[in-house]
Amino acid sequence: MIAAIKGPGSNTRGLLAYLYGRGTHDEHFDPHIVAGFAMLAMPDPGRDENATLTELGRYLDEPVRLRNGEFGQPVTDHVWHCPVRAAPEDRYLSDVEWGEIAQRIVHAASIAPEGDDLACRWIAVRHADDHIHILATTVREDGRRPKLHNNGIRVGDECRKIEKDYGLRQLKKGDGTASRRPTQADMHKVTRLGWEQTSRQWLEDRIRAAIPHVADAEELLTYLEADGVAVKSRRGPSGDLLGYAVGRPGDVNAKGEQIYKPGGKIAPDLSLPKLQARLATTAEEHPTARRSRTTTPWHQATDALDSLHAELTDATGDDGSGSDARAQAHIAALGELIEATAQHTPEGLRAELRAASRAFARAQRSRIHAEDRAANAVRIAARDIVHTATGPDGSALAALLAALVWATILAGRWHEAKNHAHQANAARRTLHYLQAAADHALAPTLSELASHRPREEALRTLASDVRTAVPDHAERILADQSWPALAALLADAEAGGHKPHQLLKEAAEQRELGTTRQPARVLITRIQHTSRNPVPNRRAEAARRSSTTWTQVADSSVPPAHQLAEPAPALGRDSHPRR
Repeated sequence: MIAAIKGPGSNTRGLLAYLYGRGTHDEHFDPHIVAGFAMLAMPDPGRDENATLTELGRYLDEPVRLRNGEFGQPVTDHVWHCPVRAAPEDRYLSDVEWGEIAQRIVHAASIAPEGDDLACRWIAVRHADDHIHILATTVREDGRRPKLHNNGIRVGDECRKIEKDYGLRQLKKGDGTASRRPTQADMHKVTRLGWEQTSRQWLEDRIRAAIPHVADAEELLTYLEADGVAVKSRRGPSGDLLGYAVGRPGDVNAKGEQIYKPGGKIAPDLSLPKLQARLATTAEEHPTARRSRTTTPWHQATDALDSLHAELTDATGDDGSGSDARAQAHIAALGELIEATAQHTPEGLRAELRAASRAFARAQRSRIHAEDRAANAVRIAARDIVHTATGPDGSALAALLAALVWATILAGRWHEAKNHAHQANAARRTLHYLQAAADHALAPTLSELASHRPREEALRTLASDVRTAVPDHAERILADQSWPALAALLADAEAGGHKPHQLLKEAAEQRELGTTRQPARVLITRIQHTSRNPVPNRRAEAARRSSTTWTQVADSSVPPAHQLAEPAPALGRDSHPRR
């Protein structure tokens, strides 16, 4: 059961017209009151043909008019509106049951506490089988205003109890880290302006897309302005940034003024303090300076995810707050890496990865405070990807996407272990998109490997390596339709000096195989990543080092340049060196 508090509003009569009307698509039928304040004295236009909406509106607004007549400052934000909807699979609820539910909700919200005869006036209107609308005017009979702070949390808690008491579908309790739901006004504006997203959703996408590109909050605001976002900053006397708000071009109020939304109101993790903590990094030199010549940003990102996998695996079975803080930091950085990958992936995969990035935004945050510096390696890898001028080759992208899939699985497990139901659900949605992208990215590699299948004798030898290295999963691997491609990869790696048995064992240690549908594919992406460089020849390496040492010794015996410039003495018969 979901209770979505709207408002506050100012037009009681206008809301009543909607509740008793036919609806946008004629979906309203038999509107009538199922519960309310002083039911015997209340006119119901749905049951009394002589009652009118205007009469009902005046009855509900009477305490508001009395207060406005006594005080100089009129109350205009007095309409409290809360639709309450049952789940599609829930049983039919009678009018009596809906009335009881409405009374429990207005009690929890402090609109009309039980036994309080001077509470606010309210009604619950039913015009469909699966939901009711509660309308209240937020001035009490004694002229005071009700205490509505955090009433959404209290109403949500009461809904969880109602679900249990009435045998309805039981939803998970929220933790206060979700983004705000679009209001009815937001949705009307989207329709009127022909937008695909609300302003809040559009701004959230822009901010999250900008984060991997910047190193601090000042750069973030500059980047957003360049991306066409309206930006308004708040600064102290010293010029230090104290806060920010952003607006979508074309989103204006009735006076034609730009509407700005603070970052923390767009999503809890986009407030200025949260962003400053995430963007702070201990890296003193750009990571590309430390990267080896054979490592691309895509390979670096896959390596960084190995540390993330280890952190999440350890934290899932650990109750320590320190490991939880590190795990939360890695999950937040994982979202940035998914977004960075979506921006620089081939066009054919971009839609799936952008959908994955949007879905994972809900999984990035929880009530656990993140130790942001713990995830610098993942965050730097994301920054490297968005700053690289070249895209990934097929095997590098397939390996990274496979690592992202496993990281998302581990993030979901961690959230489940911490009872973060909504975040775990977001991770599952993300996994759907990432897995589809990973399958598409790996398809060309599978086709290429399958085209040079090893001979039968080599296949038997490699199958023996599989049974020795991963005995628990060997038969599933050999029965996988991608086994010939894995065998071809192992044969190529062996030609490069690698040991198939060792590669298989290391790959299985990095990614558990019991939960995957196609273990051979998982091994292919992992082994391609670890075997991309040939094993160095030890004899050749020793010879190279010996040659380098000899050259340095020889160079040290060469006379200085000024001595070489002096004229050499003429060589006569007695001037030859001794033999």
